[in-house]
Amino acid sequence: MSIERLVVIGGDAAGMSAASQARRLKGPGELEIVAFERGHFTSYSACGIPYWVGGDVTERDDLIARTPEEHRARGIDLRLRTEVTEIDVAGRRVRARDVDSGAESWTSYDKLVIATGARPIRPDLPGMDAEGVHGVQTLDDGQALLDTLARARGRRAVVVGAGYIGVEMAEALINRGYEVTVVNRGSEPMSTLDPDMGRLVHGAMEGLGITMVNDAEVTALLAGQDGRVRAVVTKDAEYPADVVVLGIGVRPETALAKAAGLPLGAHGGLLTDRAMRVRGHEEIWAGGDCVEVLDLVSGQERHIALGTHANKHGQVIGANAGGGYATFPGVVGTAVSKVCDLEIARTGLREKDARRVGLQFETVTVESTNRAGYYPGASPMTVKMLAERRTGRLLGVQIVGREGAGKRVDIAAVALTAGMTVEQMTALDLGYAPPFSPVWDPVLVAARKASTKIRSL
Repeated sequence: MSIERLVVIGGDAAGMSAASQARRLKGPGELEIVAFERGHFTSYSACGIPYWVGGDVTERDDLIARTPEEHRARGIDLRLRTEVTEIDVAGRRVRARDVDSGAESWTSYDKLVIATGARPIRPDLPGMDAEGVHGVQTLDDGQALLDTLARARGRRAVVVGAGYIGVEMAEALINRGYEVTVVNRGSEPMSTLDPDMGRLVHGAMEGLGITMVNDAEVTALLAGQDGRVRAVVTKDAEYPADVVVLGIGVRPETALAKAAGLPLGAHGGLLTDRAMRVRGHEEIWAGGDCVEVLDLVSGQERHIALGTHANKHGQVIGANAGGGYATFPGVVGTAVSKVCDLEIARTGLREKDARRVGLQFETVTVESTNRAGYYPGASPMTVKMLAERRTGRLLGVQIVGREGAGKRVDIAAVALTAGMTVEQMTALDLGYAPPFSPVWDPVLVAARKASTKIRSL
Protein backbone atom coordinates (compact mmCIF):
# COMPACT_ATOMS: atom_id res chain seq x y z
CA MET A 1 0.00 0.00 0.00
CA SER A 2 1.42 3.38 -1.01
CA ILE A 3 1.77 6.10 1.64
CA GLU A 4 -0.15 9.30 0.93
CA ARG A 5 1.39 12.70 1.62
CA LEU A 6 -0.47 15.55 3.29
CA VAL A 7 1.16 18.96 2.86
CA VAL A 8 0.19 21.76 5.23
CA ILE A 9 0.97 25.41 4.47
CA GLY A 10 1.03 27.36 7.75
CA GLY A 11 2.10 26.19 11.19
CA ASP A 12 -0.28 27.93 13.55
CA ALA A 13 -3.78 27.11 14.83
CA ALA A 14 -5.58 25.79 11.76
CA GLY A 15 -2.60 24.20 10.06
CA MET A 16 -1.17 22.32 12.99
CA SER A 17 -4.60 21.38 14.37
CA ALA A 18 -5.29 19.79 10.99
CA ALA A 19 -1.94 18.02 10.94
CA SER A 20 -2.35 16.75 14.51
CA GLN A 21 -5.90 15.51 13.96
CA ALA A 22 -4.93 13.74 10.73
CA ARG A 23 -2.04 12.09 12.57
CA ARG A 24 -4.40 10.82 15.29
CA LEU A 25 -6.42 9.05 12.62
CA LYS A 26 -3.57 7.76 10.48
CA GLY A 27 -0.09 6.74 11.56
CA PRO A 28 3.18 7.48 9.73
CA GLY A 29 2.88 4.19 7.87
CA GLU A 30 -0.34 5.36 6.23
CA LEU A 31 0.06 9.12 5.93
CA GLU A 32 3.17 11.28 5.62
CA ILE A 33 2.62 14.82 6.88
CA VAL A 34 4.83 17.73 5.82
CA ALA A 35 4.14 21.19 7.27
CA PHE A 36 5.74 24.47 6.15
CA GLU A 37 5.95 27.52 8.43
CA ARG A 38 7.80 30.69 7.41
CA GLY A 39 8.21 31.95 10.99
CA HIS A 40 10.08 30.68 14.03
CA PHE A 41 7.10 29.37 16.01
CA THR A 42 4.12 27.02 15.76
CA SER A 43 0.79 26.53 17.53
CA TYR A 44 0.77 29.77 19.51
CA SER A 45 -1.89 32.18 20.75
CA ALA A 46 -1.78 35.31 18.59
CA CYS A 47 -4.68 36.62 20.70
CA GLY A 48 -2.34 36.65 23.69
CA ILE A 49 0.29 38.92 22.11
CA PRO A 50 -1.15 42.21 23.48
CA TYR A 51 -1.09 40.74 27.00
CA TRP A 52 2.52 39.62 26.54
CA VAL A 53 3.49 43.07 25.26
CA GLY A 54 1.63 44.68 28.18
CA GLY A 55 3.34 42.46 30.75
CA ASP A 56 0.31 40.45 31.92
CA VAL A 57 1.95 37.38 30.35
CA THR A 58 5.59 37.40 31.36
CA GLU A 59 7.12 34.82 29.02
CA ARG A 60 6.72 34.55 25.26
CA ASP A 61 6.78 30.76 25.45
CA ASP A 62 3.71 30.79 27.68
CA LEU A 63 1.75 31.57 24.51
CA ILE A 64 3.00 28.44 22.72
CA ALA A 65 0.63 25.48 22.96
CA ARG A 66 2.90 22.97 21.22
CA THR A 67 6.52 23.37 20.16
CA PRO A 68 8.01 22.28 16.83
CA GLU A 69 9.85 19.50 18.66
CA GLU A 70 6.57 18.17 20.05
CA HIS A 71 5.01 18.12 16.59
CA ARG A 72 8.03 16.34 15.13
CA ALA A 73 7.96 13.77 17.94
CA ARG A 74 4.43 12.87 16.76
CA GLY A 75 5.62 12.13 13.24
CA ILE A 76 5.00 15.48 11.54
CA ASP A 77 7.79 16.71 9.27
CA LEU A 78 7.67 20.36 10.32
CA ARG A 79 9.92 22.74 8.39
CA LEU A 80 10.36 26.14 10.04
CA ARG A 81 11.60 29.27 8.28
CA THR A 82 10.32 27.79 5.03
CA GLU A 83 7.88 29.79 2.93
CA VAL A 84 5.69 28.26 0.23
CA THR A 85 5.90 30.53 -2.80
CA GLU A 86 3.79 28.63 -5.35
CA ILE A 87 1.02 26.05 -5.50
CA ASP A 88 0.92 23.96 -8.67
CA VAL A 89 -2.63 22.60 -8.51
CA ALA A 90 -2.41 20.62 -11.76
CA GLY A 91 0.90 19.05 -10.78
CA ARG A 92 -0.12 18.53 -7.13
CA ARG A 93 3.03 20.11 -5.74
CA VAL A 94 4.22 23.21 -3.90
CA ARG A 95 7.38 25.22 -4.28
CA ALA A 96 9.04 26.23 -0.98
CA ARG A 97 11.91 28.59 -0.23
CA ASP A 98 14.23 28.47 2.76
CA VAL A 99 13.88 31.98 4.23
CA ASP A 100 17.48 32.10 5.48
CA SER A 101 19.40 30.47 2.62
CA GLY A 102 17.06 31.24 -0.29
CA ALA A 103 17.23 27.62 -1.50
CA GLU A 104 14.10 26.42 -3.30
CA SER A 105 12.58 22.99 -3.85
CA TRP A 106 9.32 21.32 -4.92
CA THR A 107 7.30 18.98 -2.70
CA SER A 108 4.50 16.83 -4.12
CA TYR A 109 1.24 16.22 -2.29
CA ASP A 110 -1.78 13.94 -2.42
CA LYS A 111 -3.73 16.19 -0.07
CA LEU A 112 -3.13 19.88 0.64
CA VAL A 113 -4.13 22.15 3.54
CA ILE A 114 -3.89 25.92 3.13
CA ALA A 115 -3.69 27.73 6.47
CA THR A 116 -1.82 30.89 5.54
CA GLY A 117 -3.64 33.10 8.04
CA ALA A 118 -4.14 36.84 7.68
CA ARG A 119 -1.87 39.85 7.38
CA PRO A 120 -2.19 43.20 9.17
CA ILE A 121 -3.53 45.98 6.95
CA ARG A 122 -0.62 48.31 6.20
CA PRO A 123 -1.78 51.32 4.16
CA ASP A 124 0.41 52.52 1.32
CA LEU A 125 1.26 55.86 2.92
CA PRO A 126 4.45 57.93 3.08
CA GLY A 127 6.65 56.87 5.99
CA MET A 128 4.92 53.53 6.59
CA ASP A 129 8.26 51.71 6.26
CA ALA A 130 9.98 53.84 8.90
CA GLU A 131 11.69 52.04 11.75
CA GLY A 132 9.41 51.73 14.76
CA VAL A 133 6.17 51.06 12.84
CA HIS A 134 4.71 47.69 13.75
CA GLY A 135 1.87 45.39 12.82
CA VAL A 136 1.10 42.75 15.44
CA GLN A 137 0.00 39.41 14.02
CA THR A 138 2.67 36.81 14.88
CA LEU A 139 5.03 36.08 17.77
CA ASP A 140 7.83 37.41 15.59
CA ASP A 141 5.86 40.67 15.28
CA GLY A 142 5.38 40.82 19.04
CA GLN A 143 9.08 40.27 19.68
CA ALA A 144 10.01 42.96 17.16
CA LEU A 145 7.68 45.42 18.93
CA LEU A 146 9.15 44.61 22.34
CA ASP A 147 12.65 45.12 20.92
CA THR A 148 11.59 48.55 19.64
CA LEU A 149 10.07 49.47 23.02
CA ALA A 150 13.34 48.53 24.70
CA ARG A 151 15.29 50.85 22.35
CA ALA A 152 12.83 53.74 22.14
CA ARG A 153 14.25 57.09 23.23
CA GLY A 154 10.89 58.55 24.24
CA ARG A 155 7.64 57.32 25.75
CA ARG A 156 5.07 58.42 23.16
CA ALA A 157 3.07 55.81 21.28
CA VAL A 158 0.43 56.19 18.59
CA VAL A 159 -1.93 53.35 17.77
CA VAL A 160 -3.59 53.61 14.36
CA GLY A 161 -7.02 51.99 14.47
CA ALA A 162 -9.38 51.19 17.34
CA GLY A 163 -10.58 47.67 16.69
CA TYR A 164 -9.80 44.76 18.98
CA ILE A 165 -6.06 44.83 18.37
CA GLY A 166 -5.87 48.64 18.50
CA VAL A 167 -7.74 48.84 21.81
CA GLU A 168 -5.82 45.96 23.38
CA MET A 169 -2.46 47.33 22.22
CA ALA A 170 -3.34 50.80 23.56
CA GLU A 171 -3.91 49.30 26.99
CA ALA A 172 -0.70 47.25 26.70
CA LEU A 173 1.33 50.37 25.94
CA ILE A 174 -0.28 52.26 28.83
CA ASN A 175 0.81 49.37 31.06
CA ARG A 176 4.34 49.83 29.67
CA GLY A 177 4.33 53.45 30.82
CA TYR A 178 3.76 55.10 27.43
CA GLU A 179 1.67 58.15 26.63
CA VAL A 180 -0.80 56.67 24.17
CA THR A 181 -2.83 58.32 21.42
CA VAL A 182 -5.27 56.27 19.36
CA VAL A 183 -6.07 57.66 15.91
CA ASN A 184 -9.34 56.18 14.70
CA ARG A 185 -11.09 56.63 11.36
CA GLY A 186 -14.51 55.79 12.81
CA SER A 187 -16.81 57.90 14.95
CA GLU A 188 -16.14 55.71 18.02
CA PRO A 189 -13.71 52.92 18.93
CA MET A 190 -14.66 49.28 18.36
CA SER A 191 -16.42 49.40 15.00
CA THR A 192 -17.61 45.85 15.69
CA LEU A 193 -20.12 47.54 18.01
CA ASP A 194 -22.79 50.06 17.15
CA PRO A 195 -21.57 53.64 17.82
CA ASP A 196 -23.77 54.07 20.90
CA MET A 197 -22.04 51.09 22.52
CA GLY A 198 -18.62 52.14 21.22
CA ARG A 199 -19.12 55.43 23.08
CA LEU A 200 -18.97 53.50 26.37
CA VAL A 201 -15.61 52.05 25.34
CA HIS A 202 -14.41 55.55 24.41
CA GLY A 203 -15.11 56.75 27.95
CA ALA A 204 -13.26 53.82 29.49
CA MET A 205 -10.20 54.40 27.30
CA GLU A 206 -10.03 58.05 28.26
CA GLY A 207 -10.37 56.97 31.89
CA LEU A 208 -7.16 54.98 31.44
CA GLY A 209 -5.38 58.09 30.19
CA ILE A 210 -5.54 57.15 26.50
CA THR A 211 -6.12 60.08 24.13
CA MET A 212 -8.82 59.14 21.61
CA VAL A 213 -8.87 60.92 18.25
CA ASN A 214 -11.97 59.84 16.29
CA ASP A 215 -13.04 60.68 12.73
CA ALA A 216 -9.37 61.04 11.78
CA GLU A 217 -7.71 59.61 8.68
CA VAL A 218 -3.94 59.08 8.77
CA THR A 219 -2.32 60.65 5.71
CA ALA A 220 1.39 60.04 6.41
CA LEU A 221 4.01 59.01 8.93
CA LEU A 222 7.06 61.22 9.44
CA ALA A 223 10.54 59.86 10.07
CA GLY A 224 13.61 61.57 11.50
CA GLN A 225 17.03 61.68 9.90
CA ASP A 226 17.83 58.41 11.65
CA GLY A 227 14.97 56.69 9.79
CA ARG A 228 12.89 56.21 12.94
CA VAL A 229 9.26 57.24 13.05
CA ARG A 230 8.67 60.55 14.84
CA ALA A 231 5.03 61.48 14.13
CA VAL A 232 1.69 60.38 12.71
CA VAL A 233 -0.02 62.93 10.47
CA THR A 234 -3.74 63.39 9.81
CA LYS A 235 -5.54 66.03 7.76
CA ASP A 236 -5.92 68.24 10.82
CA ALA A 237 -3.02 67.48 13.16
CA GLU A 238 0.35 65.86 13.82
CA TYR A 239 0.87 63.43 16.71
CA PRO A 240 4.43 62.86 18.01
CA ALA A 241 5.40 59.18 18.19
CA ASP A 242 8.41 57.15 19.29
CA VAL A 243 6.60 53.96 18.28
CA VAL A 244 3.56 53.32 16.07
CA VAL A 245 1.35 50.23 16.25
CA LEU A 246 -1.03 49.42 13.42
CA GLY A 247 -4.38 48.14 14.66
CA ILE A 248 -6.37 48.76 11.50
CA GLY A 249 -7.39 45.15 11.05
CA VAL A 250 -6.32 42.20 8.91
CA ARG A 251 -6.97 40.76 5.48
CA PRO A 252 -6.87 37.10 4.46
CA GLU A 253 -3.39 36.06 3.32
CA THR A 254 -4.50 34.53 0.03
CA ALA A 255 -2.07 35.83 -2.59
CA LEU A 256 -0.67 32.31 -2.96
CA ALA A 257 -4.12 30.80 -3.41
CA LYS A 258 -5.21 33.50 -5.83
CA ALA A 259 -2.14 32.93 -8.00
CA ALA A 260 -3.02 29.23 -8.07
CA GLY A 261 -6.51 30.04 -9.36
CA LEU A 262 -8.37 28.95 -6.23
CA PRO A 263 -11.78 30.56 -5.55
CA LEU A 264 -11.93 33.66 -3.34
CA GLY A 265 -14.94 35.42 -1.87
CA ALA A 266 -15.97 39.06 -1.69
CA HIS A 267 -13.72 39.66 1.32
CA GLY A 268 -10.65 38.05 -0.27
CA GLY A 269 -10.83 34.80 1.69
CA LEU A 270 -10.84 31.29 0.28
CA LEU A 271 -14.26 29.74 -0.27
CA THR A 272 -14.85 26.28 1.16
CA ASP A 273 -17.72 23.86 1.64
CA ARG A 274 -18.95 22.63 5.04
CA ALA A 275 -16.15 20.05 5.15
CA MET A 276 -13.65 22.94 4.69
CA ARG A 277 -12.69 21.71 1.23
CA VAL A 278 -11.81 24.47 -1.19
CA ARG A 279 -14.74 24.66 -3.57
CA GLY A 280 -14.14 22.68 -6.73
CA HIS A 281 -11.03 20.91 -5.38
CA GLU A 282 -11.61 17.54 -3.76
CA GLU A 283 -8.16 17.15 -2.18
CA ILE A 284 -7.47 20.74 -1.07
CA TRP A 285 -8.72 22.11 2.25
CA ALA A 286 -8.38 25.57 3.80
CA GLY A 287 -9.03 26.97 7.25
CA GLY A 288 -8.26 29.72 9.73
CA ASP A 289 -7.90 33.41 9.00
CA CYS A 290 -7.46 32.86 5.24
CA VAL A 291 -11.04 31.63 4.64
CA GLU A 292 -14.52 33.09 4.57
CA VAL A 293 -17.21 31.35 6.60
CA LEU A 294 -21.00 31.24 6.64
CA ASP A 295 -22.70 33.69 8.97
CA LEU A 296 -25.63 31.72 10.39
CA VAL A 297 -27.60 34.89 11.16
CA SER A 298 -27.33 36.77 7.86
CA GLY A 299 -26.84 33.73 5.62
CA GLN A 300 -23.87 35.38 3.90
CA GLU A 301 -20.15 34.66 3.78
CA ARG A 302 -17.89 36.79 5.97
CA HIS A 303 -14.27 36.96 7.10
CA ILE A 304 -13.65 36.61 10.84
CA ALA A 305 -10.09 36.19 12.07
CA LEU A 306 -10.32 34.38 15.41
CA GLY A 307 -8.31 31.56 16.93
CA THR A 308 -11.45 29.78 18.11
CA HIS A 309 -12.62 29.31 14.53
CA ALA A 310 -9.14 28.41 13.28
CA ASN A 311 -8.78 25.56 15.74
CA LYS A 312 -12.24 24.21 14.86
CA HIS A 313 -11.45 24.45 11.15
CA GLY A 314 -8.25 22.51 11.75
CA GLN A 315 -10.08 19.75 13.61
CA VAL A 316 -12.59 19.41 10.76
CA ILE A 317 -9.89 19.45 8.07
CA GLY A 318 -7.74 16.91 9.91
CA ALA A 319 -10.68 14.56 10.36
CA ASN A 320 -11.52 14.69 6.65
CA ALA A 321 -7.93 14.53 5.41
CA GLY A 322 -7.32 11.62 7.78
CA GLY A 323 -10.15 9.57 6.33
CA GLY A 324 -12.92 10.51 8.76
CA TYR A 325 -15.79 12.95 8.37
CA ALA A 326 -16.59 16.29 10.01
CA THR A 327 -18.23 19.59 9.07
CA PHE A 328 -18.06 23.22 10.17
CA PRO A 329 -21.58 24.68 10.10
CA GLY A 330 -20.73 28.38 10.37
CA VAL A 331 -20.48 31.19 12.92
CA VAL A 332 -22.61 33.85 14.59
CA GLY A 333 -19.76 36.34 15.03
CA THR A 334 -19.04 36.17 18.75
CA ALA A 335 -16.11 38.11 20.19
CA VAL A 336 -15.05 39.47 23.56
CA SER A 337 -12.32 41.87 24.69
CA LYS A 338 -11.55 44.33 27.47
CA VAL A 339 -10.16 47.75 28.31
CA CYS A 340 -8.73 47.56 31.82
CA ASP A 341 -11.70 46.15 33.81
CA LEU A 342 -14.32 47.11 31.20
CA GLU A 343 -15.47 44.01 29.32
CA ILE A 344 -16.69 44.33 25.72
CA ALA A 345 -18.64 41.61 23.93
CA ARG A 346 -20.74 41.17 20.83
CA THR A 347 -22.42 38.43 18.79
CA GLY A 348 -24.64 38.37 15.73
CA LEU A 349 -25.45 41.45 13.67
CA ARG A 350 -24.97 45.16 14.29
CA GLU A 351 -27.58 47.61 13.07
CA LYS A 352 -25.71 48.29 9.84
CA ASP A 353 -25.22 44.55 9.23
CA ALA A 354 -28.96 43.95 9.53
CA ARG A 355 -29.74 46.86 7.18
CA ARG A 356 -27.19 45.64 4.63
CA VAL A 357 -28.88 42.25 4.31
CA GLY A 358 -32.36 43.80 4.17
CA LEU A 359 -33.66 42.75 7.60
CA GLN A 360 -36.27 44.81 9.40
CA PHE A 361 -35.49 44.96 13.10
CA GLU A 362 -36.07 46.59 16.45
CA THR A 363 -33.44 47.46 19.05
CA VAL A 364 -33.59 47.76 22.82
CA THR A 365 -30.93 48.85 25.29
CA VAL A 366 -31.10 48.09 29.01
CA GLU A 367 -29.02 49.18 31.97
CA SER A 368 -28.58 46.57 34.69
CA THR A 369 -25.89 45.22 37.03
CA ASN A 370 -23.58 42.25 37.02
CA ARG A 371 -24.81 41.15 40.47
CA ALA A 372 -27.86 41.73 42.60
CA GLY A 373 -27.98 45.49 43.20
CA TYR A 374 -27.64 45.11 46.98
CA TYR A 375 -24.67 42.72 46.78
CA PRO A 376 -21.19 44.23 47.35
CA GLY A 377 -19.32 44.93 44.14
CA ALA A 378 -22.38 45.27 41.92
CA SER A 379 -21.47 47.39 38.90
CA PRO A 380 -23.34 48.70 35.83
CA MET A 381 -23.81 46.71 32.64
CA THR A 382 -25.31 47.83 29.33
CA VAL A 383 -26.96 45.29 27.02
CA LYS A 384 -28.15 46.13 23.50
CA MET A 385 -30.29 43.61 21.60
CA LEU A 386 -31.53 43.43 18.01
CA ALA A 387 -34.58 41.36 17.04
CA GLU A 388 -36.30 40.77 13.72
CA ARG A 389 -39.42 42.91 13.55
CA ARG A 390 -42.09 40.42 12.47
CA THR A 391 -40.73 37.12 13.81
CA GLY A 392 -38.97 38.24 16.97
CA ARG A 393 -35.90 36.20 15.96
CA LEU A 394 -32.80 37.28 17.86
CA LEU A 395 -30.35 39.01 15.50
CA GLY A 396 -27.57 40.31 17.73
CA VAL A 397 -26.40 41.34 21.19
CA GLN A 398 -23.73 43.76 22.43
CA ILE A 399 -22.64 44.00 26.06
CA VAL A 400 -20.38 46.50 27.83
CA GLY A 401 -19.78 46.29 31.57
CA ARG A 402 -17.51 45.25 34.40
CA GLU A 403 -16.71 41.81 35.84
CA GLY A 404 -18.98 39.07 34.53
CA ALA A 405 -20.36 41.12 31.65
CA GLY A 406 -18.32 39.79 28.74
CA LYS A 407 -19.01 36.07 28.94
CA ARG A 408 -22.76 36.69 29.21
CA VAL A 409 -22.60 37.09 25.45
CA ASP A 410 -22.35 33.30 25.25
CA ILE A 411 -26.03 33.08 26.24
CA ALA A 412 -26.89 35.09 23.15
CA ALA A 413 -24.44 33.13 20.96
CA VAL A 414 -26.21 29.87 21.83
CA ALA A 415 -29.62 31.49 21.24
CA LEU A 416 -28.49 32.78 17.84
CA THR A 417 -27.12 29.38 16.84
CA ALA A 418 -30.41 27.77 17.83
CA GLY A 419 -32.44 30.39 15.95
CA MET A 420 -34.37 31.38 19.07
CA THR A 421 -36.78 34.27 19.33
CA VAL A 422 -36.44 36.88 22.05
CA GLU A 423 -39.67 35.59 23.59
CA GLN A 424 -38.23 32.08 23.80
CA MET A 425 -35.12 33.52 25.45
CA THR A 426 -37.13 34.99 28.32
CA ALA A 427 -37.85 31.44 29.53
CA LEU A 428 -34.20 30.31 29.59
CA ASP A 429 -33.28 28.64 32.87
CA LEU A 430 -30.09 30.52 33.77
CA GLY A 431 -28.11 30.23 36.97
CA TYR A 432 -28.93 32.74 39.69
CA ALA A 433 -27.45 33.78 43.02
CA PRO A 434 -26.88 37.37 44.25
CA PRO A 435 -23.05 37.25 43.79
CA PHE A 436 -23.48 36.36 40.10
CA SER A 437 -26.63 38.00 38.78
CA PRO A 438 -29.82 39.87 39.57
CA VAL A 439 -32.95 37.67 39.70
CA TRP A 440 -33.51 38.64 36.07
CA ASP A 441 -30.20 38.32 34.24
CA PRO A 442 -29.44 41.46 32.17
CA VAL A 443 -29.58 39.46 28.92
CA LEU A 444 -33.05 38.19 29.81
CA VAL A 445 -34.17 41.69 30.79
CA ALA A 446 -33.18 42.83 27.29
CA ALA A 447 -34.96 39.84 25.74
CA ARG A 448 -38.13 40.58 27.70
CA LYS A 449 -38.03 44.25 26.67
CA ALA A 450 -37.45 43.29 23.02
CA SER A 451 -40.28 40.74 23.14
CA THR A 452 -42.66 43.34 24.53
CA LYS A 453 -41.64 45.80 21.82
CA ILE A 454 -42.17 43.25 19.05
CA ARG A 455 -45.60 42.26 20.35
CA SER A 456 -46.72 45.89 20.51
CA LEU A 457 -46.07 46.55 16.82
